[in-house]
This record gives sequence, C-alpha cells and structure tokens, in this order.
Amino acid sequence: MLVELRAENYAVIDHAIATFGPGLNLLTGETGAGKSILVDALALLMGGKASAEVVRHGADKAVVSCVFESTPGAESILEENGIDAEGADIILRREILSGGKGRVFVNNQPATVAVLRQLAPELALVHAQSETLSSFDQAQQRILLDRFASLSTDAVEEAYTRWRQAREKLNDLLQGEQDRLRMVDLWTYQHKEIEAARLEAGEDEALETEKRVLANAEKLYAAAMGAFDQLYEGGASAEAALRAAIRNVEELARYDARFAESAQQLASARAIVGDVSSTVRDYAEGINASPERLAEIEDRLAQLDRLKRKYGHTVAEVIAFGEDVARKLTEVEDRDEILKQLRADLDRTASAYRLAASTLSADRQAAAARLAKQAENQINSLAMKVRFQIAVAGSQQDSDWSPHGWDEVEYRIATNPGEPLKPLHEIASGGEMSRVMLALKVTVEEAATKPRTKAPAPRTLVFDEIDIGIGGRAAEAVGQKLKALSRGQQVLCVTHLPQIAAFASQHLVVEKREDHGRTKTQIRVLDDRARTHEVARMLSGAKVTETSLQHAAQMIAASR
Repeated sequence: MLVELRAENYAVIDHAIATFGPGLNLLTGETGAGKSILVDALALLMGGKASAEVVRHGADKAVVSCVFESTPGAESILEENGIDAEGADIILRREILSGGKGRVFVNNQPATVAVLRQLAPELALVHAQSETLSSFDQAQQRILLDRFASLSTDAVEEAYTRWRQAREKLNDLLQGEQDRLRMVDLWTYQHKEIEAARLEAGEDEALETEKRVLANAEKLYAAAMGAFDQLYEGGASAEAALRAAIRNVEELARYDARFAESAQQLASARAIVGDVSSTVRDYAEGINASPERLAEIEDRLAQLDRLKRKYGHTVAEVIAFGEDVARKLTEVEDRDEILKQLRADLDRTASAYRLAASTLSADRQAAAARLAKQAENQINSLAMKVRFQIAVAGSQQDSDWSPHGWDEVEYRIATNPGEPLKPLHEIASGGEMSRVMLALKVTVEEAATKPRTKAPAPRTLVFDEIDIGIGGRAAEAVGQKLKALSRGQQVLCVTHLPQIAAFASQHLVVEKREDHGRTKTQIRVLDDRARTHEVARMLSGAKVTETSLQHAAQMIAASR
C-alpha cells in the first residue's frame, strides 16, 4: 500500500505531501492544480522516463519520494540487488537535476532506475495520462489472464528448467568435443605423471618435518640428552632435587598435617619430570643421522614441488587435479554412451515440457474467451461501446519456449463500430485506456473465488482522470467499480466527477495558490464536512449553494 507521496520543485509543485490510506483514495481539485502531476511523479518512482523539463523554474533539482508498505516479493528484489530492508516500509526517492542527470535511492541507499522497474510490479501499477503502455506489456497481460483463471505456471517452469539443463549439458559436450579431443594427449600425460607419483595428502608437510630433524640431528641429539641429564640422570638433576625435597616435606607432614598436600604435589611434579625425561631420552635414541634418508626426502620434496608448480598449491590440489583429468579421459572414452544418455534426457524433458505447456495453453485459451466476454461487458458499462478480444497464440518451436509456456497473450479492442480489432496499446485516449484497465481489474477481482496464483498483483492501482468523456449513470458505474476494486487492494484515482468522488474512502483535494508571485500547491485530506463541500463544488462550480450541499450529502450517503 502507498503510504505517502512527496514532491519538491516538481513541475508547478514547490513542496507537497500526500498521505494515503487503504481503500479508494480520490484526488480532486481545480484544473491545473497539479493532480495529474502527482500521478506522473509516482510513475517516475516506478521507473518512468525522467526529463529535466520537470524541474521547477529556478530550482536546481526536482525531488520525488514515496513510502510503500513492504511485501515479501519486494524484499527479495532488494536482497538480490544488495539493498538493505528498512523495517516494514520501502522508501523510494528520485532526484532530477536541472542539467538532465538524476539519482535514485531505495531505503536511502544508492540504486538504479532498473531497480525501481523491478519493484514496480510488486508495489503499484500506474495508468497516467502521460504514460505509455510499457507497464502493461504482453507479459503483464499474460499474468492478468493467469490470475483471472487461477492458472499456475509452476509445472511448466519446473519442466522448462529440467529441459534447459539437459540441453545445456548436451551442447557443452558437443561444442567442446573438438577441444577435448585435442587435449586427450595432454590429459593422458598429466594423468600418468600424477598417478606415477603415488601421492598422499599431507605428505609434503610430514616430509618437511622429517627433513628438519635429519638436517639437525646432532643439535637435536645434544639438546635431548642435555635435557635428560638435567631432568633425571645428572647428580644435580631436577629429579634428585625433588626426591630430596619430598623426603624433607614428608618429615614435616609427620608432625604437621598442613604439609601432606604439599608432599603430594611434589610427588606429582617428580612423576611429570620422570615422564618428560623418558620422552626426551626415547627421542634422542630414535634420531638417525642418515645422509641416505635425507637425500631421499629431498628428492621426494623436489618431485612434489614440481607437481605443485604445475597442478596446484598443495598435494591435495594436485590429487584433485589428477582426479579431474581422469574424469575427463573417462568422458572422452565413454563419449558415445554419454551422448546417447544426454540425448535421451533431452527428448524426455522436452516431451514433459510440451505436455505441461500444451495443457497450460489450452487452459489459457478457455480462460481468454471468458475474460474477454466479461471484460467487454464491464468496459461497455463505462460509457464505451467496444469489442474486446484476447488472442492466445504461440510457436511450439523450442526457440520460443519459456518458463511460463510458449503462449503470447495480446489484448485487442475496437473502440468504434466497424473498426477492426487492434492491440490495446493503440488506444489513443488515455481516459479510454484507464477505463479499460479498470474494467479488466474489476473483472479479475470479481472472478470465481479460486485459490490465488502466485502471479504478482500490484498492491496499489493508480488511475488518472478515468472519467474523461463520461457522466451520469456511467460515472456512477465507474465509482461503483472503483469501490469494488478497492475492497481487495488500494486504489488511487484522479477525478473531476462528483459521482465518482462520492465513493471515496479517503478524499484528498489538490489546491494551488499564489505566494510572492509564485504558484504553490498543497494537498489536504478532507474530513466529512470538507468532503461534502468539495463534492458540492464539483456539482455546482465555484459557487456552492445549499442545494448543492444537500445533493452532495445525499450522494455520499448513497455511496456508502
């Protein structure tokens, strides 16, 4: 849900803040006050094209920002783009400099327009007078059709993933076959060299330790025997001193129990000295100053060093390299069998995809006929007389396969009798486009209550001047449809008709005034009394009469 929208030095707006609530939010005001400009500002925050012309005269830059309630899908998009979440809200800000350059911030962190466009389907779908239909392209049209019929693309997506993986494996083997054959001789040599070395992981470290011992055998022997003599063997050894001390302390303990524990501690120390003495003596006796063994170790380490320079930093990496080479040789030797298996996997996954995609396509064909009929009725109830059709077609060639099937969905419309059906984006009138979108959205929301699909549905729908060219009962029908649509998601609408304004859950008025020779815009949320007065103004014009006030109150009461 859109919580707040701000604009500063944007077009004729110097500084304006609009706060929105759930349900149907309606913006009204005099012509030129800046209502549609606010919608354009929101479209800019959804990734729309920026221009230096939107910067207010005399300002260095225009700044637009908004706050949306976060959604799990939006949080995933932020995570994918390395942007931190900010609690339960998402803050978007865009700056347009007078020179034409601009900056984008998401949650006060630098971002790009591409990130805004990724977030847009999760946050809002804007139908502004100045926008193109890029936000309602064929992908969005397909998503809306799937949502209408509660169609899931999970099975097709899963089948597509398996087929694509099988195709990539086969292509990798076929495309790399010539290079692999040229590498067979090299791989064979490498495999034999590594295999002949009979490597053991970690042996280089063990050999380095043994080499240090052999290279310093005399020093080590002298140090070990010196320690043994001082600890145990010599006349002034630590063991002899401890033995004498123990006798004296034990004599003390015979008369004073306080020294019993001390005697035990000294006995423990003597035992430790004895253990260390045995260890250093055994070590000294095990030292073998063998020049032959030292030369053997140095040769082995040199061999290991050569292998590590060629195949890895450690013996473990060299072993892993050898295993990889052996696997490659096995693949070359088993090429025919592997190719046969990969082709079988590709055929099997392709058949599974065709089955899933054709089933989904048939469901879409049936759903398209239902949606087209219901949408046409809804559109024609909004002061239009159209023919509406949904074309579902696609190529079954594997080059056209995708995770959502092979269908291309295109909405077509004829707005005048005798005209041919044309793609939806060729509608000339923005007001007509807004009414068509309203009818489509209402049709989808009023569809049979089936479990919702995971197809993304914008949480905020924005319609700019949806009432162009209509009035009377048609205007009331538009208001009823907007109200019905707002029960499931937030709706923001700019209107000039009191019949529509009467249905507002929250009514905002956009006003402009002159201050020191400059035009300024402000936005107010109307209470019940002010709302009645605004609807009365829309009924009667500049002069509000008692009759128009009573009529406005009746319209608001009836809308409830």
